[in-house]
Amino acid sequence: MIRYCLGGLEKLLGTLAALLLFALMALVLVNVTLRYVFQAGFIGAEDLGIWLNLALISVAAPLSLTGPLSMRFDVGRRLLGKNAGAAVDILADAISMVAALALIGGAAATIGMLGGTSPTLGLPEWVRYAFVTTGGGLLLLMLGLRRLSEGRAAGLGLSLALGLALQFAAARFDLGGDWPPSLWLALMAGLGLICAAPLAHAFLAAASLARLFGSSLPEPALVAAAVNGMSKFLLLAIPFFLLAGGLLTASGAADRLVRFAATLVGHRRAGLAQTVLLTSVIFSGASGSSVANAAFGAATFQPQLVRNGYPPAQAGAIIAAASVLDNVIPPSIAFLLLAAATNLSVGSLLSGGFVAGGLMALCLAVAIHLSVRARPEGRPATAAERGRAALSALPAFGLGIIVVVGIRFGVVTTTEAAALAAGYTLCLALGARLDRRHLLASFRQTATEAGAIGLLIGSAGPFAFLLAVDDVGNLIAGAVHSFGSSPWLVLLMANLVLLLAGLVLDIGAAILLLGPILLPVATAAGIDPIHFGVILVVNLMIHGLTPPLGMLIFVVSGVTGVQAAQLFRAVLPYLFALLVALLILSLATLMF
Repeated sequence: MIRYCLGGLEKLLGTLAALLLFALMALVLVNVTLRYVFQAGFIGAEDLGIWLNLALISVAAPLSLTGPLSMRFDVGRRLLGKNAGAAVDILADAISMVAALALIGGAAATIGMLGGTSPTLGLPEWVRYAFVTTGGGLLLLMLGLRRLSEGRAAGLGLSLALGLALQFAAARFDLGGDWPPSLWLALMAGLGLICAAPLAHAFLAAASLARLFGSSLPEPALVAAAVNGMSKFLLLAIPFFLLAGGLLTASGAADRLVRFAATLVGHRRAGLAQTVLLTSVIFSGASGSSVANAAFGAATFQPQLVRNGYPPAQAGAIIAAASVLDNVIPPSIAFLLLAAATNLSVGSLLSGGFVAGGLMALCLAVAIHLSVRARPEGRPATAAERGRAALSALPAFGLGIIVVVGIRFGVVTTTEAAALAAGYTLCLALGARLDRRHLLASFRQTATEAGAIGLLIGSAGPFAFLLAVDDVGNLIAGAVHSFGSSPWLVLLMANLVLLLAGLVLDIGAAILLLGPILLPVATAAGIDPIHFGVILVVNLMIHGLTPPLGMLIFVVSGVTGVQAAQLFRAVLPYLFALLVALLILSLATLMF
């Protein structure tokens, strides 16, 4: 009965999230059409889009409690063994419950205090916070049903009791101390990660519990900071780009890209591996998501690589390393996050991403050529075969043209270009006669991914607020400047800070937290802000391959069944190649 209820709730939330995503896409596309065709539009389209995105995140985020989208650091959990692991699981669930209770309590308190209506929508302002309250309640409900379905009722009761006790203590006591609240927040977030709590939940729970140590951020302010972090029209591009990548795969257009890449390099030494790399370069112009490409590549290429003599670990490592390019070559969700956090030009960042992505692909191609001993897997394709493959892949290339030309030349905004890309791939899927079941599955998967990313963005808001209150930005800036103020020293220290932070922070969280701190330091040293922004993203994206978090490694491991430890060892040559690319980019920035 409980399993039936859980499955029904997941299906209901998934369908509702898919409908919200469709409504969001339709809203932006209609507004673009009205503006460019009829020189008209309607007031409040941006605000309505932001509100719908908040609703989407609130409904979809509870669906990502498990799997790669939960962004759990489970290495510590595995090392502790079965007996200790059960206690850690209870603590991890308690952290999720603290996060959910903070969202419910903070949003409910805000609703009680907030008055007025939206000037563009005419709706009460409290509606936005009602979405957050609903999301927190759904998170509690989903977690409870999942644990009951697993036969862990006792553990669930202990988690709930511990979560309530922690919330009560945070609201009633102030332990103070000499340490700044942001340091306590970081320590508690780190504890949450070690316990394998979802990353966004660890951030939110730590921000709530930091009140125990003198935090100036009560729950209503915590929720307000999270909502403000998610309330940017630019961030609507994220679900649209994810949807474009999903529909491109579902429509079969992605497979045609693979065949085209194979005709170009498939006959060379390590040709199948080079095809994986070239497909990632081409597919980057569609998905903008390294996680999406890692999952696609692992499912598509791993069996073929193994059948052609590649060791399973090496095959998975190549797929993971090539997937790094998706968040560097435009469109890039990482660049969208950086632009939202720092107000840098999206178009300029994407232009820099082309150069950086090309260099990284070249370094990876050399590493693959040197490390793979497999013989060529096929004969060279004829000019006619290449022509037919290019013609077949032409619809997929149209997606890249829409995105890059639209953004770079200012024809449409980034969000509008992403919506046009999603609409275009929807047309491709309909042209391929994709049935409603597969279309709904693509929308549901995209909505779930967007909900997880959106909650992470929101959870970084309170963290960034406390870092600003405790003047951590100036502390880091001072530490960097203490080694000198010349551009090369500042860039060296910034790269070291990013390399260290990337080991313990999710890529998106690191961009949102460190981008606003390090960019002014680099600019003050005379480093071009766009160049530095590109280096920052490249540096952090490399950590998709490094332990202990290594998101791309864990995604490939989950799809292929190869142990993550084996993949971490096998990826070392390609990790070295990407670090060489980072070094070249840094030197080029200093020279030009």
